[in-house]
Amino acid sequence: MTTNLHPNQAQSVDLNADVAEGCGQDAALMGIVSSANVSCGLHAGSYQHMLETLKLAKQHNVRVGAHPGFDDKDNFGRTTQNLPEEECRALIRYQLGAAKAMCDFVGVELSYVKPHGALYNQAAKDETLAQIVVSEVENFDPSLAIMGLSGSYLISEAKAQGLTSISEVFADRNYESDGSLVARSKDNALITDPKQATEHALQMITQGVVTSVDGVQVPVEAQSICLHGDSEHAVQFAAEIKQQLQQRGITISA
Repeated sequence: MTTNLHPNQAQSVDLNADVAEGCGQDAALMGIVSSANVSCGLHAGSYQHMLETLKLAKQHNVRVGAHPGFDDKDNFGRTTQNLPEEECRALIRYQLGAAKAMCDFVGVELSYVKPHGALYNQAAKDETLAQIVVSEVENFDPSLAIMGLSGSYLISEAKAQGLTSISEVFADRNYESDGSLVARSKDNALITDPKQATEHALQMITQGVVTSVDGVQVPVEAQSICLHGDSEHAVQFAAEIKQQLQQRGITISA
């Protein structure tokens, strides 16, 4: 956890974005971020989007992760689903296979897995689902890391099963007092002001806490900061956060 930073103390943090979702901002984001969560084509995007995004990742030397979600393009993969275990395992394995095949095709390394949307949020709170996700990643390739919400079951299960974990925080999302993200159905779920998003990210990186919507200081481990590629503010947020971090001697690196 990057807490108690001294003004001139060199630190680094990963900056990631959800991409290949057909939102039109990937080219700009790839010149800023250090990691790319590449949609596997079920919750959004397509093989064409994967191909173009992976080419950009290779060009900019950006770390690549698979971003599997529910097969639900109508709702951008953000609607809760309760699938039978076998179907859930097949869903994950199918998308990991697609991601690996496309990475091999372009000539980039697949480094980690970060679930998307409802799958991510459900696995953060549901220990059994987290175990399923992590075990499928392990069965597919145990060298892959798991990226998940700080303090979530995805992180604890990755550690329990011996996989590398990447603890993630969100610059453009508000938090509940239990450390979960405010549901998108609520008006205060998203942070749309660049200055607020930057201050939000800096607090998590430099202090190791986030202030919840109820004013509670919630401990977080900020190894990676996420920005949603479908947000209209994504590129502006990413550029501003990167600039502010670099001014404080914190480098952006995967």
